[in-house]
Amino acid sequence: MRLSSLSLSTFLSIPFIFSQAQASNQLAGGVWFNYNQSFHSGANEPNNGTIGDEALILYADGQADEGQGNWSYSAEWRMGPGSFTDPDNNSTGDQSGMHKAWVGFDFNDSYKLIVGKSQVPFGWKTYNFWPGDMLQGGYGDQMDVGLKLQGKATNLHYDVAYYHQDDWGKTSTDTMDDNRHWGSSTTYRKVQTWVGNLDVNLTKNHTVGAALQAGKLQDFSYTNSNDGSKVDGDHSALVVYYKGTFGKTFLNGEVIQAQRNLPENYATSNGLERKVENTRYAFEVGRSSGNWTYYLDASWADPQTKGNDANLVAAYAPGIKYNYGPGWIYAEYLTQDGYIDRNGTVGKGDFNALYLTMDFYF
Repeated sequence: MRLSSLSLSTFLSIPFIFSQAQASNQLAGGVWFNYNQSFHSGANEPNNGTIGDEALILYADGQADEGQGNWSYSAEWRMGPGSFTDPDNNSTGDQSGMHKAWVGFDFNDSYKLIVGKSQVPFGWKTYNFWPGDMLQGGYGDQMDVGLKLQGKATNLHYDVAYYHQDDWGKTSTDTMDDNRHWGSSTTYRKVQTWVGNLDVNLTKNHTVGAALQAGKLQDFSYTNSNDGSKVDGDHSALVVYYKGTFGKTFLNGEVIQAQRNLPENYATSNGLERKVENTRYAFEVGRSSGNWTYYLDASWADPQTKGNDANLVAAYAPGIKYNYGPGWIYAEYLTQDGYIDRNGTVGKGDFNALYLTMDFYF
């Protein structure tokens, strides 16, 4: 389910105040659902699998027309069990949420400011966000709330961003596609994060880059409500990445070094090692042929946290996508022998599942 963008949020009504000549406006919607069959130990799938994860998605996009305006916007609102949101830890309390919602202003051809919930400029997103995200966990499809300045030169692109929090509201940790990797509404969340990104186009089809992010953690673990929003703890991560195309073949790779110092009260109360460290590796290759695309996502995580005996864990997701006109049909298989939890810790555990997904847009 590769996403486009929408929402009916009041926040996004700002661009419509301006003349229609300011931007090319597009409103759209979509629906997706899937069949999944789990094969791992302990899986309980009645009737040889289940059909579910249904969702309705609304999109709104507007791009500034060259020479006629400076404003642009993009938003996406999802509803339903397949929204990839977390009702216990999001801002709505149900199976709906704003995946993204931002307004952009072009200062000139080289600089653009984005305000709202937008993509964190850090490495690359997998071809299909789910199930391909895997062991990128927390550093894949990141959507946080803040400010981002984009700049470009002849063969350079760079970003400087500040994200005040990772979702709307006072306690939400919900980034939707890249969920359950940044604490919870009762433990802690990511806040006050600075991000810098620089990538260089070696040629038209080959890009190398590096990005760094560092910020704080907001502690919700205190029973005394007066201490319930204390900023205590920090996180940082560095990624080096490559993106390339060879005709109809695409190839991406990255290495992420991640570190997290958990809030002291939360770590002590739960008997956790406060300092969490690991190295992630991600690789993606694919090829298109007519209406078909074949691809493989693979990722690995190597823990360096004191006392963690998980060793190197791996995850693989081969897939096929078919463009049937109004949408896409996906067939994907996911197998992994480890995972990344809410604290960014690498754990061991086998999981195997088949997914058949269909979406359409209108």
